[in-house]
Formats: sequence, C-alpha cells, structure tokens
Amino acid sequence: MATTIETQSVDQMGGPGSVLARQRRDHAEMDRLMDRYRALEDGTERERVLKQVVQLVFSHAFAEETVLWPAVRRAVADGEELTSRVEEEHQEINDLVTDIERLEPGTAEREEKVTQVFALIRQDIRDEEDLVLPRLQEALDAARLRRLGAAWETVRRSAPTHPHPGVPRRPPGNAVLGVPLSLYDRLRDGLGLGVSGPWGRRILSGLVGLLVSGAVAAIVRKRR
Repeated sequence: MATTIETQSVDQMGGPGSVLARQRRDHAEMDRLMDRYRALEDGTERERVLKQVVQLVFSHAFAEETVLWPAVRRAVADGEELTSRVEEEHQEINDLVTDIERLEPGTAEREEKVTQVFALIRQDIRDEEDLVLPRLQEALDAARLRRLGAAWETVRRSAPTHPHPGVPRRPPGNAVLGVPLSLYDRLRDGLGLGVSGPWGRRILSGLVGLLVSGAVAAIVRKRR
C-alpha cells in the first residue's frame, strides 16, 4: 500500500513531471508563502504575499477539480468519497477567502479569517498527500501519472486565481465557466489596485457577466 507522498523521492512519485510531484511542489510553495506572510509586519509586502497565496491556491484547486479528481473517481474504488471530502474543504477555503477579500487589511476580523484559511489549506494538503494521492499512485503507473501531470499543469496555468462562490466544483460546469472567470481574475490581477474601486469592479463584472452568459448558453445548446 502506498504511503504519504510527503516523504517520497521524486523518482518514487514517477518523476518531476508526475502529477504527484507537481502537487507536492505547489504544496511546499503554499507552506513557504504562508510562513512568509506570518513573518512580515502589516504593509504592502504582506498583502502582496497573501495575494500570491490566493492565486496559487485557487489555480491549483481548479486544476485538481477539473483534471485530477475526475481521474481519482475513475481509478480509485472509493474515489467519490475521497474527492468529496477535499471538495468540501475547497468550498470552505473559497468562502473564507471571499470574506477576506471584502475586509480591510489589518483588521482583527480579517486576520482571524486568514488564520482560519491557512489552517484549512494545511489540512487540505495533508488530506491530499496522505489520503487521496497515495490511492491514485496505487492505481496508475508512472507514465500515466506523468500524462496526468501534463494535463493538470496546462489547466493550472490558465485557471482562475480568486474565489468564485457560485461556480460548480466539478466538470463540465467548472471547466466551461473557468475560461471567462480566468480572464476576469487575470485582468484583476494585472490591474492591481485599479480594480479595487467600484468602477473597476463594475467594468470587470460586466465583462465577465457577458462571458459567463455566453458560456451558460453554450452548455444549454450542447445538452439540447
């Protein structure tokens, strides 16, 4: 029986291109950034690091939900139960970060929610590395893990980078809506403070609304 991937070598996980190795690298970077946030005093640099945490967590989770968890459900006998647990954690993280992004930096309420979300992210990492990914490792050979890793990386690089509470956690809904939401998020990230005011939010919300409407219409046409 496969053990946690936390202590495995890269070769044991199927090589650097394996989805297991890619997941663990992202997890390590999340840990590093969260520690960095805690080590900094309030200010611009601390907010920049928090933004990096959010961008990495949400692009990573979107790739999991679009590519990785469907593979787990297909290959692992109790994959539905395992992925449902992680999806619930993802939804909690989504809700907490949505609240964080609405609150003023430096407030006690916001810092409490940051503490909560960091703890939840770390719990999610342990559930994935100790429970879900070892089961996938048992089911797939190294070549298939590398192919899955390539697909996962492709999705991650173009995934949304912020929470979207109403978006489904599973394909096809998340995959179709991911395109306009990724555009929205990357415009927001690129413009930085320019979208924090009401006019920036209205402009981008109007844009993503049009794109989402088109995506939903495409889903309806396909089902007909």
